[in-house]
Amino acid sequence: MPKPEVADYINKLIKENPVMVFSKSYCPACSRAKRAITGTKGGPEKMKVLEMDGLPECDDLQDELLSMTGGRTVPRVFIGGKFVGGGDETAALARAGKLEAMIAAA
Repeated sequence: MPKPEVADYINKLIKENPVMVFSKSYCPACSRAKRAITGTKGGPEKMKVLEMDGLPECDDLQDELLSMTGGRTVPRVFIGGKFVGGGDETAALARAGKLEAMIAAA
């Protein structure tokens, strides 16, 4: 996928989904983030997950996420169109009692 198309695709997913998680199915940090989100009221209904492992454009997606967020690792979690971090940050928001309110507002 050419770079502008990758950026458009990522931006479309972020815009269309209140909670967007770019993930890999085997990643423990990704599982941690998804668990934190599904543990909130409204989280499972609002969350869209793109499991990038196995996609031919996986490297292109991660390269574009790097330019957007400063990190290439997964997960990359967006709530309400804003990047909130990875697995540790998402779990920390849940522990602090902030994640549910962020999801509700998204």
